[in-house]
Amino acid sequence: MPNDPIRKVVIVGGGTAGWMTAAALSRYLPKTTTSITLVESEAIGTVGVGEATIPQIADFNRMLGIDENEFVRETAGTFKLGIEFADWGRVGDRYFHPFGSYGFDLEGTDFHHFWLRLSQMQDTPGLDAYSLNASAAYAGKFIRPDGDPRSILSRLGYAFHFDATRYAAYLRKYSEKRSVRRVEGKVTRVEQRGDDGYIEAVVLEDGSRLDGDLFVDCTGFKALLMGETLGVGYRDWSDLLPMDRAVALPTKSEEPPKPYTIATAREAGWTWRIPLQHRVGNGHVYSSRFMDADRATEILLDNVDGEPIGEPRHLRFVTGRREQFWKANCVAIGLSAGFLEPLESTSIHLIQTGVAKLLALFPNRSFNAVERDEYNRLLATSYQHTRDFILLHYVATERTDSPFWQYVREIEIPETLQHKMVLLESSGSFFRYEDELFSVVSWLAVMHGQRRGPTGYNTVADGLSEDNLTKSLANMRGLISKTVDAMPTHQQFIDRFCGIKSTMPEEVA
Repeated sequence: MPNDPIRKVVIVGGGTAGWMTAAALSRYLPKTTTSITLVESEAIGTVGVGEATIPQIADFNRMLGIDENEFVRETAGTFKLGIEFADWGRVGDRYFHPFGSYGFDLEGTDFHHFWLRLSQMQDTPGLDAYSLNASAAYAGKFIRPDGDPRSILSRLGYAFHFDATRYAAYLRKYSEKRSVRRVEGKVTRVEQRGDDGYIEAVVLEDGSRLDGDLFVDCTGFKALLMGETLGVGYRDWSDLLPMDRAVALPTKSEEPPKPYTIATAREAGWTWRIPLQHRVGNGHVYSSRFMDADRATEILLDNVDGEPIGEPRHLRFVTGRREQFWKANCVAIGLSAGFLEPLESTSIHLIQTGVAKLLALFPNRSFNAVERDEYNRLLATSYQHTRDFILLHYVATERTDSPFWQYVREIEIPETLQHKMVLLESSGSFFRYEDELFSVVSWLAVMHGQRRGPTGYNTVADGLSEDNLTKSLANMRGLISKTVDAMPTHQQFIDRFCGIKSTMPEEVA
């Protein structure tokens, strides 16, 4: 069968999703056969309020050939070694979700089994003492990983905090240099073929018409193409994740930026703190079933440091996903595909996943159902795994101090999550399924941090004597401490490699 390549790609909507899609497609699709047009309206606002990310974003940037120092500078970014969670298991508790590993594996078995065995025999420091990421984060230190696998620095993982609006602008420049055509305008009508309902063109307010072979819906919660035009339904997960509101407020920086995000549980939700170079992003995610907007705003204002920049910005959302992510000749990416609350900073990763799978299964003009079906299956799996990990934070808690926490403790846990929780809690065992995002380190951080085990360990850990085990873990702690001592501070690293100009104006994202 001759290859009949897609000749025209039309991306409807800009923002982070639209420009990430445009950047990736412009990097890999042959310009000799395929043109890319992105249509967006400056009159339509974006949801971006400042972003925290997970380490996979660095892979995306490398895939595009982006210089990391330039990217951080252009987006007023900082580095992120993990997330501190406060008050989740019990009020007063704190734990760290690191983006690196815990300790070193021994006897071909995950480190945590040996730590669990030793902690049952004697007092031993907590998991954070065996995490280079956690130790560096709390010391305010940062350095990039070492490429030598023999170095402990090869075990350091990191992501970024950045201004989402600037990231979209940065990717726009990248894309336009690679022949992406941007059209300013608001879509007022979508034209479909009469025989099969495929999208033929979008029509703008000024009457201009943009026809295409493949359309990418990046229109946010509106889902103009996938929802309103093609009628693809939305699978509502608010019974599992009842958060449906957020209020965001940037503030002036009062101190050097910490190399981690802070997520603090509140009476009916949680607040975030995301440090950028030029400001701090703050927000409060909450359930309107248990709290009104005035109370949510009050809690946010009571817990920010620094002078506010602008007024609180209120957002509404419904947690869930589209029943299909690709229908006919249209693919939904970003908020038009679904939304999972930002607790583990997965929003941009789900965009990245959608783009990567689209490239891997990129169609020709016959739009074979086999590629479309596989794309829908893979994205559905990614959303489900991510949903389960976020839900873990709410159901693995001992809090009963408000109606909200009483409610989430009684949520019927999906079997897919229940299985992982029981296995990890009972024996410390964990397995990743089907390209699953979060590893045993992430699950262990939350389960242990919220007082849910593990209680058992793999018997392979019994192969070392108590004396050898004690010495091995002490050596690990010493190496981590020595390494952190030698690191530059987070601010020193930024100043040396990727600091913004001091004259950069402050702004609301």
